Amino acid sequence: MSSKVSIAGVDTAKLPKLSNNDIVELIKKVKAGDERAREQFVVANLRLVLSVVHRFNAKGDRADDMFQVGCVGLLKAIDNFDETLNVRFSTYAVPMIVGEIRRYLRDNNSIRVSRSLRDIAFKAMQAKEELAKNSFSEPTLEEISKKIEVPLKTVTFALDAISDTLSLNDPIYNEGTDTIALLDQIADNKNTADNINENISIKDAIKTLGPREKEILLMRYYIGKTQTEVSEEIGISQAQVSRLEKNALKSIKDFLV
Repeated sequence: MSSKVSIAGVDTAKLPKLSNNDIVELIKKVKAGDERAREQFVVANLRLVLSVVHRFNAKGDRADDMFQVGCVGLLKAIDNFDETLNVRFSTYAVPMIVGEIRRYLRDNNSIRVSRSLRDIAFKAMQAKEELAKNSFSEPTLEEISKKIEVPLKTVTFALDAISDTLSLNDPIYNEGTDTIALLDQIADNKNTADNINENISIKDAIKTLGPREKEILLMRYYIGKTQTEVSEEIGISQAQVSRLEKNALKSIKDFLV
């Protein structure tokens, strides 16, 4: 990260830096209702929001939007922070900022995700925030899965489904005059260029399917549910599930020919 970053009209090079003692004293004034102290505290923590935005590798207008959404999370963290607990403000605030950004990405994802998966992902994010409040480390997926009583594989898939997508051609870093893209960093010998292109073609084929067909394929071939389990979850007969699944597979096959 460079020493100067301009995002959402904010020049981070001009942002103040506070010591831990400064933060403690300022947060006391904020909790006492000092609006001036609140403004100072918000500005002093914009670097924290920016650091979270950088985790998502956001670019352009997307980064500006995520920064503003992250500021909403920062304000919520300030309002709900309990200074009597032996926890750093940044430790408490980061999960809330991340949660707001993930909700933004979930609601603005270009890929349509089924309501059931979105609900699971939302519950998982809420559980993560709750667990983080009582811990000095980031909750694991296993802990989140146990808290919301949803299988680990389903939680992982649901969170992946709402995450921002990356292009294989997205640049990772520059080496001299050459730009290194994500595709260049794929070292798995099983994933040859031909296989990668084939996978991309399959993804393009899946995009042509209807929401119900996509949901059935995800539940059947990624989560591993039986047709009976799928029919019970989405509220249609097993025969209908079987017919939709066959039609979806045929559509994908016809697309690839």
